[in-house]
Amino acid sequence: MSQRKIARIDRALDALERLESDCTLCPRACHVDRRKEAAGVCRSGARASVSSALLHFGEEPVLSGLQDCADPGASSPSGRGSGTIFFSGCNLRCLFCQNYQISWLGQGRTVEDAELAEFMLDLERQGALNINLVSPTHLILPILRSLRIAYARGLSLPLVYNSNGYEAVEVIERLAGIVDVYLPDCKYALPEPARRYSGAADYFDRAKPAIQEMFLQKPDLFIDEHGIAQAGLIVRHLVLPGQTANSLAVLEWLATTFSTSVPLSLMSQYRPCWRAPEEIARPLTLDEYRLILNRAHHLGFETLFAQPNLFEPEEHLNPDFDKKNPFRFSPAKK
Repeated sequence: MSQRKIARIDRALDALERLESDCTLCPRACHVDRRKEAAGVCRSGARASVSSALLHFGEEPVLSGLQDCADPGASSPSGRGSGTIFFSGCNLRCLFCQNYQISWLGQGRTVEDAELAEFMLDLERQGALNINLVSPTHLILPILRSLRIAYARGLSLPLVYNSNGYEAVEVIERLAGIVDVYLPDCKYALPEPARRYSGAADYFDRAKPAIQEMFLQKPDLFIDEHGIAQAGLIVRHLVLPGQTANSLAVLEWLATTFSTSVPLSLMSQYRPCWRAPEEIARPLTLDEYRLILNRAHHLGFETLFAQPNLFEPEEHLNPDFDKKNPFRFSPAKK
């Protein structure tokens, strides 16, 4: 398996590295030479910048493994969790981003490819269930180079591509046979909130073909005998306050494009932060979330991860990337 992945990585690098000097690796198409400077919307250069690499217990249960945890209320479950690497910078940079410390402010440390590979291998040694790449889009080249090193040294975990969904479909095509689990957001189906909150009126036009390509590569969610995802696609959608029309449009598109067999993770964890505009400078209400959740049930989504319990302050996972572990433990989505 490792040798096959290494061969696919080599082919992907052959195709994509030529874009590094005139960057069009994402829909922003900034055309900067990233070998020489950290520039463009993502403010990233040729090397990856990493904020945190840790076992994370707040992902969907099939990724974090908490559905059969003996004590789900434990402060630090051991031997499980998603081996999550949080990268600095972002190609989308939403005004309400809860990870603004790393996506906007760029907190993190620039690492060489071999060091990033060692992060992956160390997470496997700690008992991680997968390698979960958070916001990998703008750093796909150093990630691929690091993965090549890690696989050559024996990395054997499933690879999770945890993306904001604003992707160049040509890049996603090159990841076939490399990524095991796609975990994209589908943030917007309407152009106006995409423009206002993420500066990307074309978000849906770009996310549609990218998610469709992910589905072509990984149409079925394969879960092993321990309840852990080994391959497949899970589409996430964060419900925003006052934007139920957008959320309903996302659900309709998913249901009609993929059928309701596509796994859906419906998130309620929005809290106003960073530069959230006035109309979304408030928490999501339970009624707003229930409206979208009920529609998802009505449409008949067969695999639905929901967050109905994140309306109490103690249940909210609010990262602080100034800390070694940005997250206090919170029960995973059910």
